[in-house]
Amino acid sequence: MASNATAGHNCPSPMKATSNGLFQGDSPIDYALPLAILQICLVVALTRGLAVLLRPLRQPRVVAEIIGGILLGPSVLGRSKSYLEAIFPPKSHTVLDTLASIGLLFFLFLAGLEIDPTALRQTGKTALAIAVAGIAFPFALGIGSSILLRATISKGVNASAFLIFMGVALSITAFPVLARILAELKLLTTNVGRMAMSAAAVNDVAAWILLALAVALSGSSTSPVVSLWVFLSGCAFVICLVLTVPPVFKWMAGRCHDGEPVEETYICAILAIVLAAGFVTDAIGIHAMFGAFVVGVLFPKEGPFAHALVEKVEDLVSGLFLPLYFVSSGLKTNVATIQGLQSWGLLCLVIFTACIGKIVGTVVVSLSCKVPFREALTLGFLMNTKGLVELIVLNIGKDRKVLNDQTFAIMVLMALFTTFITTPVVMAVYKPARRKMDYKYRTIERKNPDTQLRILACFHGARNIPSMINLFEASRGVAKPGGLSVYALHLMELSERSSAILMAHKARKNGLPFWNKGQRSDSDHVVVAFEAFQQLSQVTVQSMTSISSMADMHEDICSTAESKRAAIIILPFHKHQRFDGSLETTQRDFRWVNRRVLEHSPCSVGILVDRGLGGTSHVSASNVSYLITVLFFGGPDDCEALAYGARMAEHPGISLNIIRFVVEPETIGEISTIDMQENTGIKTSLSAEEFLLQIRRIQKDDSVRYEEKAVRNVTETIAAIRGAGHCNLFLVGRMPEGELALALRRRSECPELGPVGSLLISPDFSTTASVLVIQQYNGYISPNLASEMEEE
Repeated sequence: MASNATAGHNCPSPMKATSNGLFQGDSPIDYALPLAILQICLVVALTRGLAVLLRPLRQPRVVAEIIGGILLGPSVLGRSKSYLEAIFPPKSHTVLDTLASIGLLFFLFLAGLEIDPTALRQTGKTALAIAVAGIAFPFALGIGSSILLRATISKGVNASAFLIFMGVALSITAFPVLARILAELKLLTTNVGRMAMSAAAVNDVAAWILLALAVALSGSSTSPVVSLWVFLSGCAFVICLVLTVPPVFKWMAGRCHDGEPVEETYICAILAIVLAAGFVTDAIGIHAMFGAFVVGVLFPKEGPFAHALVEKVEDLVSGLFLPLYFVSSGLKTNVATIQGLQSWGLLCLVIFTACIGKIVGTVVVSLSCKVPFREALTLGFLMNTKGLVELIVLNIGKDRKVLNDQTFAIMVLMALFTTFITTPVVMAVYKPARRKMDYKYRTIERKNPDTQLRILACFHGARNIPSMINLFEASRGVAKPGGLSVYALHLMELSERSSAILMAHKARKNGLPFWNKGQRSDSDHVVVAFEAFQQLSQVTVQSMTSISSMADMHEDICSTAESKRAAIIILPFHKHQRFDGSLETTQRDFRWVNRRVLEHSPCSVGILVDRGLGGTSHVSASNVSYLITVLFFGGPDDCEALAYGARMAEHPGISLNIIRFVVEPETIGEISTIDMQENTGIKTSLSAEEFLLQIRRIQKDDSVRYEEKAVRNVTETIAAIRGAGHCNLFLVGRMPEGELALALRRRSECPELGPVGSLLISPDFSTTASVLVIQQYNGYISPNLASEMEEE
């Protein structure tokens, strides 16, 4: 009997790693590895699904992960005991917590990479005052709340540790979450965004110091001397890291050159240092994550080494392991413990205290620093953002028995609520007005062709660079020194990855899109390529970077084109050429970006279908030898393509071939049976006299060749275009006009390229020439593109 009673109180036996399989009578979920795989798949599917559902509300992914953890825990699904026993049995919690802690360890290393110590030293007085107020006010209110909570639902806990934990939990600002919210709302480069980022960075570092103090005080020993030794040992460890680790990191970074793969030895060495630092801080008695965070802060931010390290670590950590931490937290959160009027009243009190402390403290200090009221109020709500760091604080408090179940649930719901309301409130309170700029030259076609041409060239990555530079070389018009100014805009998708936040740091310092002016850009081979081209030619090239979500990327492109007074935007086509010559889609979302730019652009737009214009490297001016063909049917888009071709023809290495398609009068009825009354939105084509005047103006020597093709039907038109396929670049209008164009539109597969562009990229049309499809700015939305987008 005694043995049976003892057995009833024993912990569950440890789980074996792997099973022998269903066919041998083993249930996989009774073993550690298959159960962990099932848990990871369930967590990832649920959190990603919730993130998609919350995306229209513009919520950061951390909100979906917190909600997912709560749903999987005892608050919702965990009410079913059979579910908990099958999917999250108590004997699996050790494995789950271990995997979650490993993910947290490396995530905190990445979070440390997001903190730039040099930027902290340059924090302005206003941001520093806001950061101090954002800590002091809520910390003081947290002390008051802790006294009330200890008198009601948290009796008997360590008073000093509970006080500091509550103060830290209410005063934290989640720096990574705030950075993503600011970028999502296009506020990174506003005064509000800069002050919020600077204040949040200072707040983050101060919160970690306070949390280290709280952990030291919350040890199991009752002697204050032990807590003092823990804290002093932690300080000594940080000092040792500051003195020894940075030189090693700089030596490694110096041996990693741009454009070359980073050696595996260095990557493994850094990961081992992170784990070793975590081991030491855990042995001291603080927490393993502190060591990882300090290593991340000390790691050099510039150069290819940091980006290579982030790319190798972040996807696995953020995508698989980190969501397990939210589930681990959710399994400890039981909303059902909040029962009765007293508990719900305490929840409201904690939320009210957290919001009032941050918002009022930030607003008061901001107003005293002469910040406008709307900006001060916006700063208050932004500084009230919580996130993963908040959960880390709460989980440490829960593990150290400082927070009981009810207090823990209240604090988790507080963190969720304050983060959830940030984006909608900021959108309602503060939205900087976009100034409409008025400038003269919004098209290439103009009365004075000798005026400066400004191009905004967008690119997705390094593979777009050679053709773009060769296009700049062809566009510069040798007869016009200084007549071409190029703005090269690197389009980066804003994501939940840490690499995007590293770019956001640069955006915060330099503006969004930011300039790389006056700086050595050895770490950015794209900028180096543009700088080399600028030195070899008479073209001014200034590189910028835009960081935004796919849904808003067109806004950055259009606003940048307007602010830089561009005459044309050059966009890369969403398909790239493979080795066999065919085109493949790399990222379909860029197609919708191109369409939205066509619809909302403040100037002309060109979409470049790159088939290797000039090869894979920059062709010098003396070696340029291109044949460029303009296919002219009629209409403003074709006129814009012709004007661009005329400018290129000024280059001594370029020959221009202009083909004008005309319809034999007696065969008009055979070309198209389309009712012209149904196309009243289409302008009439350029008259023959005006067209010939333009040809005579540019046809000065043998480099410009003009011919007319008389055709009777679409088949002859396509055959004539095939005959002109032996060139380097086609210039075509997106929406040509006339009877031939109306007949060709029936065959258009890509509305953003129009009928002729779609024909030139079709698999049936064999050519190695690149294609530039141009839409002339006309001041109104293209009705054809808008209707075609709605249909799709």
